[in-house]
Amino acid sequence: MIPAETEAGIWTGSSGLRISNQVLLSLTIVGTAAACGAGFVALAPNRLVSGTPIALWRAVGIASVVAMALLGALLLATALLRPRPALHRIAAGLAAALLLLVLNAAGQAATHLSANAVPVARVSLGAGFWALSVCAALAVVDGLQRARTGPVVQLLAAAVLAGAVFAMAQRGAFAGLSLAREYAARRDIFGAAVLRHLVLVAASVGPALVIGVPLGVAAARRPGLRGPLFALLNLLQTIPSVALFGLLIVPLSALATAVPALARLGVGGIGPAPAIIALVLYALLPVVRNTDAGLAGVDPAVVEAGSGMGLTRRQLLWRVELPLALPVLLAGLRIVTVQAIGLAVVAALIGAGGLGTFVFQGLGQYAVDLVLLGALPAIFLALAADFLLRVVSGVLRRSEAR
Repeated sequence: MIPAETEAGIWTGSSGLRISNQVLLSLTIVGTAAACGAGFVALAPNRLVSGTPIALWRAVGIASVVAMALLGALLLATALLRPRPALHRIAAGLAAALLLLVLNAAGQAATHLSANAVPVARVSLGAGFWALSVCAALAVVDGLQRARTGPVVQLLAAAVLAGAVFAMAQRGAFAGLSLAREYAARRDIFGAAVLRHLVLVAASVGPALVIGVPLGVAAARRPGLRGPLFALLNLLQTIPSVALFGLLIVPLSALATAVPALARLGVGGIGPAPAIIALVLYALLPVVRNTDAGLAGVDPAVVEAGSGMGLTRRQLLWRVELPLALPVLLAGLRIVTVQAIGLAVVAALIGAGGLGTFVFQGLGQYAVDLVLLGALPAIFLALAADFLLRVVSGVLRRSEAR
């Protein structure tokens, strides 16, 4: 029997076994292999020494292992059944339950291992945990996308998951983890670091939009300007972030010395000023390019119709072209925001503060969990910004379709 491919799925083998969701099947296989072959957590005698990997079935109780296996089997079954929206929603729910179970199991394992170890011992999350968690999270996203859920449903699902994790953290489910102990030792400054990180991102994305959108409009209006402008912006992208931060130290220090008023405002060779300037320079290319692409994608017939109604060139831009190009502009904003959140971590090297402070402190102390204390919130902020802007873009596209 020759395997037959259909739009709904793929039939393989003479037995007619159908794989309707290859992505979910792959995620299930990878998660199972990680659970069986990699350490779920790691136990170390202190925070500076690499831990000994502990397998899943040794780290958690048999009930948790059986529950994970059952959820994995159900997810595997949904990958083989005929695809339907309801089935995809069920798969997303099963994956979300598996994700929460994995998180809870990690907390239980840390509590159990810490109780039987010396006080300075640390329990860190292992490769098996990270692989299982990532596979479960991707399965949730895959299920929601295949079910064609709207932005409201996706936002609600994310809120429910985040609320469940927050509730687990509030009742102390993760207190035994080394990551939680690093947070407890720096609780007083963690909130300020997150706020400083957000301020750096906002202070760079805002000016990038103010500068980049007019440049994109100019590039769309004058094709001769497009080549030199994009060449310059592409050149800025090739400069490593650390090098650009370093290049700004001397001129900004000289400027602060020459103009004391600027120094009193916080402008100097180190601190937030060079960080914000560098982040603005990096953000210009996506903003300008997407503005230019968005305006170029506007239907000329719509512009001609607006001109025929007597709209001036400025009115056409604000009332017709920019609204129609808004989804593409939001795509550029999404890229810029995610990029700024990541690069702001590196800005801690020049005293800008933010979450990068924990990352580089952890690197200096060889403390992996301290590095994660800065890296994980930055990753979460980037994912949250990307998700929210995708939701907004999806809402706009749906409104335009109507």
